[in-house]
Amino acid sequence: MTHTAPRSVSSDLIRQRLATHGFGLPTPWQVPSPAGARIPASLVRRVGNRVHVSGHIPTSHDGVVTGPYGTVGDEIDLPSAQTAAVRTLLSLLASVEKAVGDLADVKAWCSLHCMVNSAPGFTDFPAVFNPASRLLVDVFGDEIGAHARVAVGVAGLPWNVPVEIEAELETHSMY
Repeated sequence: MTHTAPRSVSSDLIRQRLATHGFGLPTPWQVPSPAGARIPASLVRRVGNRVHVSGHIPTSHDGVVTGPYGTVGDEIDLPSAQTAAVRTLLSLLASVEKAVGDLADVKAWCSLHCMVNSAPGFTDFPAVFNPASRLLVDVFGDEIGAHARVAVGVAGLPWNVPVEIEAELETHSMY
């Protein structure tokens, strides 16, 4: 069910709408530091009222990277990849909430850049992310949640996860 939203939607309302779909926001993801290496980038970068969200991957409810692992179309079927995409979106939402303070500050989801760890011959990239896009619109409403999107296949993703999503959004307030 799509909700037409007012100018803003509170974090509490987002949580209620997620719960009606059987979901909750996880603990925000902490990027693992492999072998003590530091990644010289932040998960969320706010510039004025624009928010750029680095690529997120599937996490468990406690914010830990989780499987399934492997390529979509070979080791992972479409329904499992779709579930991973929704978990990735939830992780991304948790990071945005942490960065902006309250999801009510989100004025518009501008775009999602979606990547599939694809087996040769698998090309149904949009189908992998349709449930995640639909969820974003369902919980934020058409006015805020509608977004542009690209879905592409790639030869590999960090930690051999099946999907990754990065995003850009606009907030009401300036940083």
